[in-house]
Amino acid sequence: MSFRITADSSSNVYALDSADYSFVSLKINCEDREFVDAPGLDIREMNEFLASTKSRSGTSCPNVQEWLDAFSGAKEVFAVTITSGLSGSCAAARSAAETYMKMNEGSKVCVVDSLSAGPEMHLLIDKIVECDRLGMSFEETEKAVSEYSKRTGLVFSLKSLNNLAKNGRVSVAKAKIAGVLGIRVVGIASDQGTLQPLRNCRGEAKNIAGIVDTMVETGYCGGRVIIVHCFNETAVDMLVATLKAKYPDAPIEVYLTGGLCSFYAEDGGLMIGYEK
Repeated sequence: MSFRITADSSSNVYALDSADYSFVSLKINCEDREFVDAPGLDIREMNEFLASTKSRSGTSCPNVQEWLDAFSGAKEVFAVTITSGLSGSCAAARSAAETYMKMNEGSKVCVVDSLSAGPEMHLLIDKIVECDRLGMSFEETEKAVSEYSKRTGLVFSLKSLNNLAKNGRVSVAKAKIAGVLGIRVVGIASDQGTLQPLRNCRGEAKNIAGIVDTMVETGYCGGRVIIVHCFNETAVDMLVATLKAKYPDAPIEVYLTGGLCSFYAEDGGLMIGYEK
């Protein structure tokens, strides 16, 4: 591999076979606890702790030095970050890129603001790997990834809004109502990189139908799909079966959420990245 690929941990990608890859961790903070999003984090224990407290919780992004360390030793770097609309990770990566290129004459760093999170970031990372394996130049890859990002999307489905409420992103009243009524919130990552709720679905069957309808309405027609879930294999099986019934040849991959995505998705949540 000629490129170093880096990403923050919201991509849920912690290693890549046959790739020069590194990641930087986001952290989840509550009371006196800090949960570092990295392999080995006990997601169930983190979720149980967060559910047991009424204290405000939040996240912190990688700092400039952590990004610099991830770039270290590379001549050409692609860094993929969680949307700048939710985190300072992208700003830190851009600052690190400027510093790194000044410190290392002739080096190149492209920071890709995914305007998304999780599995859509995974798709962008894999696109960079593909370009590199095809022998494309840094500039050709930068253009190809930019174009590809216009043909990818993210749909999310949340069973609980408790952490979003504690994080100040939704009202406590809305979170309580959703929990009492058994409402799943289905939405997308908007073109501006914000989380945009679109549907309130009661029950898993309507939730799955809402996810698929949202994917189709936003351009899905049988391309690659990456599903990440926070301990909800039942919903994943239903979603895969529904997609395969409509698009038998659709390539679908399934993974568990990492720390940061588990914080936002919570138990039962799904995130779906897909090609349009």
